[in-house]
Amino acid sequence: MKTSHSTTLAILVIFTLVTFFANTGALPTDIMEERNVVTAREMVSDGNWLVPTMNGQLRLEKPPLPTWVAGAIEAVCPNNLGAQRLAAGAMGCLWTWFLFLTARYIARRTDYAIIATVVFLTCYNTVLMGRSATWDIYCHALMMGAIYLLLRALNEERDYRWQLPLAGLFLGLSWLSKGPVSFYTLLLPFLLSIVTLPSITTRGKWPYLGIMLGVAVVVGGWWYAFLLIAHGDAVTAVMAKETGAWTNHNVRPWWYYWRFFLEMGAWALPALASLALTYWKHHITIKRTYLITFCWTVGSLVLLSLMPEKKMRYLLPSLAPCALLVACILTHLKDTLASGKADRFVRTLFVAQSVLLILVMLGSAVALFGLHAASVISVPMRLIAAALLSFAACDTMRAVASRQPMVQVRAVAIVFATAELLLLPAITKAVGNPDSHSIALAVGTPQTQELPLFHDQRTPIRIELVYNAQRKIQPIDLNDVKEVRAHMPFALVITASAKAPIPTTLLAEADTCPLGYFDNNLHRHSNRHYTDDLRGRVLLIKGKQANNPSSQANIKQTR
Repeated sequence: MKTSHSTTLAILVIFTLVTFFANTGALPTDIMEERNVVTAREMVSDGNWLVPTMNGQLRLEKPPLPTWVAGAIEAVCPNNLGAQRLAAGAMGCLWTWFLFLTARYIARRTDYAIIATVVFLTCYNTVLMGRSATWDIYCHALMMGAIYLLLRALNEERDYRWQLPLAGLFLGLSWLSKGPVSFYTLLLPFLLSIVTLPSITTRGKWPYLGIMLGVAVVVGGWWYAFLLIAHGDAVTAVMAKETGAWTNHNVRPWWYYWRFFLEMGAWALPALASLALTYWKHHITIKRTYLITFCWTVGSLVLLSLMPEKKMRYLLPSLAPCALLVACILTHLKDTLASGKADRFVRTLFVAQSVLLILVMLGSAVALFGLHAASVISVPMRLIAAALLSFAACDTMRAVASRQPMVQVRAVAIVFATAELLLLPAITKAVGNPDSHSIALAVGTPQTQELPLFHDQRTPIRIELVYNAQRKIQPIDLNDVKEVRAHMPFALVITASAKAPIPTTLLAEADTCPLGYFDNNLHRHSNRHYTDDLRGRVLLIKGKQANNPSSQANIKQTR
């Protein structure tokens, strides 16, 4: 029995909510997420909402819109990572919604839009970034809204009078979220992909295009103008630093992103096959949509490849056009397989994709009963997850037998929903550090809550420690007796990587008392990412008490 589009859309909405909101606190934090939360926290504690700081230092590299959102959440729900991630999830939903509308508008087909949306929601980086309090998803979600509105405005003779100014608002907000990133990776290749369409017209629209640009400049640029006036020298230094980073940091060869199709996860094979332009432009059923999304995807990859600095996470915006491109292939399979019009290449592609999915699904179900999985996932949860994965594998087999690619799409969605609802909580436990001991336990006691936190200025402090300490850890010159006296009593954070001992001048002026130890490594000792920068001890530094035997013992202990 066929499912109506309305029912399918309702299920799609539920799947979207599961993708971005189920078990939001399950994944461990990453360094970018911790930097952002620290910045938001200081906005609230310092009352400075216009000039972001991170551990007391200016942080002007990132525009403030996501930080304002995070700061508002921090003011209402202090130190609540789950609440912070809800904002990213909301942006993920917004991005998904505009992607669906864009897909439906380009192809004029709801089934194509549904397929594109499911493909997008089942890319693992979409899931990860939509569950992380990082800023990338803000600018791309807002840019997707601008692209949808701009597409409609350039194609229609009505409504552009409000669509273009609104598109300008989204453009400005995207810039205010992370600068020009999304303009370069999403908007520019999109414009290049539609510029030759006969339906595109700017006749009579130039005044409103001007309004769009004006709104975008004002909304996206006022903060930068303020910074130039208030902190001109700092802005100049940041611009020089960022320019240098783009040309000197993580420099990779131009072909570094050749593996981009692997970022599509379950859809890696159709993504790779979609690049066969000479075949598809003669055979695909939705040629116009295919050519647009092909140019959009390839254009995004080319522009990213031209940049010297390259990281795989920079491919995140390319997932949107690539999802639309893969959906063209899957829609073609849907149109031709059931009717018997598919040629050998299409049939082979469908079978190969199905076999790969079945192997992964069944392999994952079996892996749930391995020794390692048994230590982190309860038996009932493993049984339920294995049953759902097996069902998805059987569904994929049925898709092959009945020649129904939509069944295959549904099976992949079931796998991802199973992982998000049942398995995510086990991930942190499986890969986490069993010896983890947060610095918050050492500096969050009644004895230390009111004490300022410092670290030796000779040893940089990791932002992960600042995040977990839930307050600033300022540098201090331990050789400066006057400065030390001025701040006593205080808590001194000493990492295991610190090479220099506590200066004798400090020991002569102060008593030391151990407050606790910490190990904030997210990874196990055997992991290459484990670092001594994230473990160490905390000492209480207070005024010297003469003839105190215990203090003398503590001095010896710290040497």
